[in-house]
Amino acid sequence: MNTSSTTNTSFIRLHPADDVLISRAQLMSGAVIEGIAVKGLIPPGHKIATHAIETGEPVRRYNQIIGFASKPIAAGEHVHTHNLDMGPNKGDFEREYAYGADVKPEPIKREATFMGIKRADGRVATRNYIGVLTSVNCSATAARAISDHFSRRTNPSALADFPNVDGVVALTHGTGCGMDGEGLGMQILQRTLTGYATHVNFWGALVVGLGCEGNQIKAWLGSGNLTEGDNLKVFNIQDTGGTAKTVAKGIELINAMLPRANAVTREPCSAAHITIGLQCGGSDGYSGISANPALGAAVDLLVAHGGTAILSETPEIYGAEHLLTRRSVSRAVGEKLVSRIKWWEHYTEINNGEMNNNPSPGNKAGGLTTILEKSLGAVAKGGTSNLQAVYEYAEPVTAHGFVYMDTPGYDPVSATGQVAGGANVICFTTGRGSAYGCAPSPSLKLATNSALWKRQEEDMDINCGEIIDGTASIAEMGHRIFEMVLATASGEPSKSERHGYGQNEFVPWQVGAVM
Repeated sequence: MNTSSTTNTSFIRLHPADDVLISRAQLMSGAVIEGIAVKGLIPPGHKIATHAIETGEPVRRYNQIIGFASKPIAAGEHVHTHNLDMGPNKGDFEREYAYGADVKPEPIKREATFMGIKRADGRVATRNYIGVLTSVNCSATAARAISDHFSRRTNPSALADFPNVDGVVALTHGTGCGMDGEGLGMQILQRTLTGYATHVNFWGALVVGLGCEGNQIKAWLGSGNLTEGDNLKVFNIQDTGGTAKTVAKGIELINAMLPRANAVTREPCSAAHITIGLQCGGSDGYSGISANPALGAAVDLLVAHGGTAILSETPEIYGAEHLLTRRSVSRAVGEKLVSRIKWWEHYTEINNGEMNNNPSPGNKAGGLTTILEKSLGAVAKGGTSNLQAVYEYAEPVTAHGFVYMDTPGYDPVSATGQVAGGANVICFTTGRGSAYGCAPSPSLKLATNSALWKRQEEDMDINCGEIIDGTASIAEMGHRIFEMVLATASGEPSKSERHGYGQNEFVPWQVGAVM
């Protein structure tokens, strides 16, 4: 997506061909911008019509269609949900996929390093946790009790002798039974659990079951080609003899793991071992102008250093997928992305929904009107690098470079899939102030505007609002994000880690009937 933004003290023009300007501060009725008198109050981050637009005419932002006028719009009028929608065909207008048309030569390889933890199999971790996973919701309480015993907040002596262990975390979920044992939902759950049980940021993991659940541990081990060993222990409540005995057994197993888990050191490692999951939540009208393109610039830097970045949230790239297919390294890669879009159209239809059930109320309050507008800003997180591969939810990511994973737009579910696929860092942009963490991978929060940064600095790691303020460029901010990723991957705690986020945000995607 090529834009050539112009910034004024009161507005931003993203492209000369756009039909709207973006307000930088609240504009009062009667104010004059570019010779146009503003009609009514325009909140920060919202859109102003640059000329009269007739009913049914397309409206462009980023020089891309973001919707159609639902009634006549006058020059200077606020453009939002009251006069802009997806049109009579719900946004089903022609988009040129042009597979591979914008593929460019691979960048010259660069060699940044970070202080990582090398595992015996050659992978490199950014954190060093022990995980307690569950096969089913019924064993969640026992799993939590096991991890709580090692909490540095409530029992600081438990890990006092193991400074190289970042913690013991319980990642529980609300499913694992009452579902088709051979269906897509079970396949996704088992794939997700496999990705976490073998995640590079876990030195080892326990998996606690109930015993009679649909997601039988033995079947799960087989589906993931896993075997018990020093780093993976499995057991269930019914075989162990009850909850108290299960908790005691879990504590005993972790106590045996801790000395070996602690015997790690950080050493210089290539940035090629970093895999970032890209997320945006609580988006606003500035997301696609500041934090998202700045994160995209950081992604391009990471790719040049041999690293990997995973873009996701399929319902939130809907209507902008053509910007990604043009960068696909092969037609097959681009067609796989389009096939996931078609799957989502069918999925929402059979559930009596539609793809434009997004943006959320918070997104709309921040200035986003349609899913097309939100998606065009969301894809900016992916930078400009070639699209190397497309993965289904929680599949292992094996390609290097910029890739795509099909996930829902709901952030905890989406990031859970990315981490299961191998993401060892998460970068999360927000304009409204999402609070989020994602154990065992550190999560960095990128504020889209300075007002959010000032209001919620305790949760935000970097202020991309400087781009809106005119004090930093997208390239400069991208470099700062990249440097922060290296520091975080080296062990510097993120704001969300300091607050203890990460365990409750493990939410595998539930697909199919609950029976």
